[in-house]
Amino acid sequence: MVGPRKGAFAEEAAEVEVLEANIEKMKTLTKKIQASRNRLETSGKAMNEAMAPIYGNTAKLQTTNRNIDRILDAIDKLRAPLDQSNREDRIINQGLRNVDLQDYIASLGRTSQSLAELRRTNMRANQQAVAEMSALLKRGLRELEDAFRDILRESCRQTVVPLEYVMKNNPFPTIPQEQLSTLRLINTHISNTFAQISQSDVRETPTQKIYAEVRGEYVTRSLQDLSAASINTAKKVTADAIYRKGTNGIGIYAQGMEGLFVAEYDNITNIFPRDEWTTVCGATCAAPLADFTKTLRELNGHIQRNLMTDCFLGYEIVDIASRLSMRLEQRMSALRRPIQDSIKPIRETSKASMNKLLEDTRARIQTLVALPMDGAAVPVTTSTMTRLQEMTNYLSPISSILASLGDGGWKSSANTGSSSSLPLDVGPDGQRLFEHYASDTIETLLQNLDGKSRVLMKNKSLQGVFLSNNAAIVERMIRSSELAPLMEDYMQKKLEPWKKKASSWYLEAWREPSGYLLDVQYTNRKERPQSSTAGSADSVAIVKALGSKDKDAIKEKFKSFNTSFEELSQRHKSYKMEREVRMHLGKEVQNIMEPLYSRFWDRYHEIDKGKGKYVKYSKVELGQALSGLS
Repeated sequence: MVGPRKGAFAEEAAEVEVLEANIEKMKTLTKKIQASRNRLETSGKAMNEAMAPIYGNTAKLQTTNRNIDRILDAIDKLRAPLDQSNREDRIINQGLRNVDLQDYIASLGRTSQSLAELRRTNMRANQQAVAEMSALLKRGLRELEDAFRDILRESCRQTVVPLEYVMKNNPFPTIPQEQLSTLRLINTHISNTFAQISQSDVRETPTQKIYAEVRGEYVTRSLQDLSAASINTAKKVTADAIYRKGTNGIGIYAQGMEGLFVAEYDNITNIFPRDEWTTVCGATCAAPLADFTKTLRELNGHIQRNLMTDCFLGYEIVDIASRLSMRLEQRMSALRRPIQDSIKPIRETSKASMNKLLEDTRARIQTLVALPMDGAAVPVTTSTMTRLQEMTNYLSPISSILASLGDGGWKSSANTGSSSSLPLDVGPDGQRLFEHYASDTIETLLQNLDGKSRVLMKNKSLQGVFLSNNAAIVERMIRSSELAPLMEDYMQKKLEPWKKKASSWYLEAWREPSGYLLDVQYTNRKERPQSSTAGSADSVAIVKALGSKDKDAIKEKFKSFNTSFEELSQRHKSYKMEREVRMHLGKEVQNIMEPLYSRFWDRYHEIDKGKGKYVKYSKVELGQALSGLS
């Protein structure tokens, strides 16, 4: 066992010696590698220090090279607009007549783009090129503007007679679609280019101005005849004739103007962008509206000179122009204010007329030096009511005018009220204001007639007939016209008291014959006369019971009654009475006299034993006489 064990130890010892020898070799190799690394690092540092300057110079050269390439590219780009300008200059200088419109506009578009690029460079060397290109562009734009104007003038060559379109209710002609397309194309390019050339806040482009001038003149020229007709138809044939609605040409004038304005608006919306519609429309319609304003100014002078008869023309103009303004405002809001301003003078005249008409009614009565001695109504009553009747044809503008004056404001000539245009709405408030105005007018009429009759008429009976006649005309003209539904309250509350007052004045004269039919009965006597109305037996008994003095008194009463009744009957028939007045007053007299006479006759008709010496009328005969008064 000892022998094998020693052999194993010897083998392991040999292996250890080999390992140690290898380790020693490894250490030696490591030292050599470390020495080589140190030498390599030293060499690398030396190399880096030597190469650094060379690398930096190379990088700078690369940057410089790239910058040079960029400059060359920029120069090429700067030269491109100049080269393009030379090409476009040949096209533009040929003129629009020798070049297709599309090609011409395309050339101008390229020129405009080139000019914009040159301006962005902001180089001093390009200033001359910018000036030359700007001049070229302006020359081209002038060509387009001339073409735009020529097309518009061509569209205006055919004369338009507005009256024909108004009478047939046809739409007014617009610019043909082909021309509209060309105008739209030109306008679009000019607008865009002009904004670039001006380099400022552009409020009006050349095409806007050209369109407003050419088409505005066309509309103005088309309306000249209607303007002249409006003035000519205002001339009066009969000095005191009241103006009748629709007889003046202003209505046709307004319709023609509206039709032309609507047609122009359709043209404008097909040529210009939306944000320019209002501006172009206002400029185009400015000249026609100026003529319209001038026409209304002349008509206003005519109305002022004939205010009492032609104020109704003023109401009609206010109505027509206000409604025109509201209709056009839905499309062309720019026209509302000019139209309203144009009618302001006539509106003020119309407002003043409300008080002037009242004053005229009062003055015409106060200047009367005599009244009809037969009690007939005076013409001022009919003329005043005719005015009120005519006013019902203008309820819309009159309601607006009265509203601006305020309720009762028409009583003072100093009250001008608000000058603003109020809505044309004949609602309950408008009707109420007109009712108040009409009531004040009639009250002014009747009060002044009442006062004048007290001064100029000798007795109340005649005054009653006179006032009754005038009140009857008032009532009749209310009931036979559009005043009826508006004045119902007035007739019940105010006119009826006037009628009762007039009747009472007339009936005062009939108190005298009525008094003769009254007798005295003594109720304290033991035997008082019978009061039966059964027949002659009663009358015989009553007369027989009378003393001689009482009989003489009864006879005298019959005689006095006969005289007074015949005198009043004759006077009644001599009065000039309106049909309804005669019937009414005759009935009133009959209602008073017939029962009194019937009773008196029943009691005392036997006073002359049927001889007719004192009792001239039987009950039937008196009834017939009284019926003849109606």
